[in-house]
Amino acid sequence: MIRLLLYIALIAAVTVTHAEDAANPFVLFHEPVLALTHAQVIDGTGAGIRDNQTIIIRGENIADIGDEKRIRIPADATVKDLKGALVTPGFVLLHEHFFYTLKGGNYGALFRSFPALYLAGGVTTLRTGGSMSPYADLNVRRDIAAGKTIGPDVDVTAPFINGSFPLAFGMQMQRLNTSADVERMIGYWADEGANSFKGYINLTRDQLEAMVRTAHARNTKVTAHLCSVTYREAAERGIDNLEHGFLAASDFVDNKMPDECPAGKAVEIGLDGLAINDPRMKELQQYLIQRKVAITSTLTIFETFTAGRPMAPQAALDLLIPELREAYVNRYTLIARDAAARWTSLLRKNMAWEKQFHDTGGLLVAGTDPTGYGGVIAGFSATRQVELLIEAGFSLPDAVRVASLNGAKYLGRETNVGSLVVGKRADLVAFSAGVKSDATQLPAIAWSMKGGTAYDRGRILEMWKGQVGLQ
Repeated sequence: MIRLLLYIALIAAVTVTHAEDAANPFVLFHEPVLALTHAQVIDGTGAGIRDNQTIIIRGENIADIGDEKRIRIPADATVKDLKGALVTPGFVLLHEHFFYTLKGGNYGALFRSFPALYLAGGVTTLRTGGSMSPYADLNVRRDIAAGKTIGPDVDVTAPFINGSFPLAFGMQMQRLNTSADVERMIGYWADEGANSFKGYINLTRDQLEAMVRTAHARNTKVTAHLCSVTYREAAERGIDNLEHGFLAASDFVDNKMPDECPAGKAVEIGLDGLAINDPRMKELQQYLIQRKVAITSTLTIFETFTAGRPMAPQAALDLLIPELREAYVNRYTLIARDAAARWTSLLRKNMAWEKQFHDTGGLLVAGTDPTGYGGVIAGFSATRQVELLIEAGFSLPDAVRVASLNGAKYLGRETNVGSLVVGKRADLVAFSAGVKSDATQLPAIAWSMKGGTAYDRGRILEMWKGQVGLQ
């Protein structure tokens, strides 16, 4: 009974107002004027690692940042010594969900646990990558903005916009037969407050064209996880963003039929038949750059399909209800036995293709996509995505920029968030240790800050331990 009462009290404490911050057990500290001293900083702009930095935060914003020898600490500042700790911007991730895979293609709504867990994992701004519970997503966004609950700023993507072909894992999605159906759906959800729209696997070219035209008329952007439509066909129709790196590109399937998603593993086989430096892929990348199409890297989800990759951290698995934890471990074990699986090659190639796209001028953004069969878990997935970008060949500062400032640029929020710059909102992540320039892993997160308020990662994780899959 005591444990139940404590749990109810903690649930209630997630919902707070700004005036009640001091009573919120998840707030670690919030000071009118704050000086973070002796920090190691990666500022999100792509600049190198800087040691012995001081960050002055006044209210919600960064008032000054720079070498400790230059920065004057205000007399009224509360000083926190971060010697030996790394600080980065809060992550801005563009393929997140407030749902998690259950069983049989069912996606459970986790609009209570995931917003807090994302914040604990360093994510201070996110875009949902398609919704299964759109009204919950919209309400979460409003409650966070109003200070009634904790979580990142949220750009809500409307429910998935798919064609009429039924998907085994898509029973919660509308089936749209015509372009007029698409137009009506976009109009409705734009009126309800959706920030963006996502096309899905069985959309036709005509439907995608209607989608882009209608969404752009409402000053909203369009992304997609494609199959029936190729990347080039989508770019020709004015799409803004494509999801999952290059691993959803059906452009390289032999004898692909128009407006049909190739059966079986044809997309995987077509991509695996390309060399990393295949000129056809480079030509596609250049066309996307020319058409100003951003690519979202979601290496975290594809890692789970690949043999020889590490299991999700135990602390992440501890968040899951036992049934989901067991299901994930069982599937992971089966995949780990298949050393010849195609995903081993595909993951490596996609890493290289994303790096090529970025290095030749493309806007690469990041997301983590907590779907598949589990294992991509809010609170842990953001730092793993950064580590996978490093594995792909990005420097640590560039990987952080992809996961922060690049996302802010895509959302049109780069003047307010995405990097540690004077005048921007004080959104940052404090890690428990510093790093070297050749680091391939990030230290554990100590705490995260949004708008000058620091949140206690440990308490948030403890709050939701064993709850993910229920709420």
